[in-house]
Amino acid sequence: MSKKLHVKTYGCQMNVYDSARMADVMAPHGYASSDQADGADLVILNTCHIREKATEKVYSELGRLRVMKEEAAREGRRMLIAVAGCVAQAEGEEIVRRAPVVDMVFGPQTYHRLPELVTRALGSENRRGAGVVDTEFPAEDKFDHLPEESASQGPAAFLSVQEGCDKFCTFCVVPYTRGAEFSRPAAAVIEEARRLAAAGALEITLLGQNVNAYHGAGPDGRDWGLGRLIRALAEIDGIARIRYTTSHPRDMDDDLIAAHGEVPALMPYLHLPVQSGSDRILDTMNRGHTADDYRRIVDRLRAARPDLALSSDFIVGFPGESDRDFADTLRLVREVGYAQAYSFKYSARPGTPAASVADQLSEAQKSDRLEALQQLLNAQQRAFNEAAAGSVQPVLFERRGNRPGQLVGRGPWMQSVHADAPERLLGSLVDIAIDLGGANSLSGRVVTVDADLPSPSSLPPPPAERVSA
Repeated sequence: MSKKLHVKTYGCQMNVYDSARMADVMAPHGYASSDQADGADLVILNTCHIREKATEKVYSELGRLRVMKEEAAREGRRMLIAVAGCVAQAEGEEIVRRAPVVDMVFGPQTYHRLPELVTRALGSENRRGAGVVDTEFPAEDKFDHLPEESASQGPAAFLSVQEGCDKFCTFCVVPYTRGAEFSRPAAAVIEEARRLAAAGALEITLLGQNVNAYHGAGPDGRDWGLGRLIRALAEIDGIARIRYTTSHPRDMDDDLIAAHGEVPALMPYLHLPVQSGSDRILDTMNRGHTADDYRRIVDRLRAARPDLALSSDFIVGFPGESDRDFADTLRLVREVGYAQAYSFKYSARPGTPAASVADQLSEAQKSDRLEALQQLLNAQQRAFNEAAAGSVQPVLFERRGNRPGQLVGRGPWMQSVHADAPERLLGSLVDIAIDLGGANSLSGRVVTVDADLPSPSSLPPPPAERVSA
């Protein structure tokens, strides 16, 4: 391959998957992936619009890339710069107007057209500011146009099964940047999973904006839910672990809950965002469920899989949030108990209903509440990690550690585990005796499982004041 492609990925696992597929699309056209933007022939910023100031971060990066592009031109080389993903979808031609250095802008539904866009961009070399923009929602399924062959993702791989969102939470831009919910046919997902397993993947994480809303056409002619799909994937030789993210409480159906107790390959860790513990705020957010609805779902999940660990998302300082609303969120956190969680101050997204609400909280209020929530969540995470000490967990080693002789992997509960181990164990599932649980990770040693040591299933659930309804 004679050309270099550099993709910088922002945001969620969906973007990580999309970035990998962009590289797959360009490989037949002579582009090899590079870790560096400097010297690349094509640089793609695969952007995320969820976080605050996401757009400004993109323009800041474009400023740095402009210097590289000018240097390449002095050397007689052409560097193409593209902005992809959700910021591209939201901003469109405004990106080219504001940053003429950009040659291409395309959304998350059109990256299968990337070779065509590159050809068009190269043809516009002498037309300053004539960037190629493609932010349509095409009628064709992009997955039908992606190459079957893909680069190995290693022992833990992502697999996109569902895209888009029909929920229209009042704070969220996803329905506008990713479009309506769409589920891939089950046969296509299964075939891609087989290819990933053949390339060495032992663990597969199924991805979707609302992944448990999956309702793909099954080989039997019926719609399959996510539970049915997981059961089929668990039968593939080589697939030892299955995870999925991100889920929505409204889509947690009976079959999926049962799968947590019936499919050994389905890991005992679930990311189930709730956003708030206040019914009033949940209604304002248009979440479509109450705090007690969420509690009942958690109870059913833990009844199916008693050692299940939960993570979640929380937004503090939503417009109109009172002290009592925030207290309800803290109460929910104490009652449910989380192994990990992501928490953020509310920040308005242009075009979303919540952005135009008059009752916005001050930054000081939001900061104080975020600090209080994170203190509680961090304490729960540390307690959960410390409870792992003395157990034996199967750990999938994914990468080298920071010091010689150390490998890093993840246990069943998504905790990062460090251990001294020979490099030949990279990509392997290895039993690790956990010696220490810290704030953010575990450490241990490779062992032969001894009858005197507890099995992974004996790891206690995360701390909670409330276990059942």
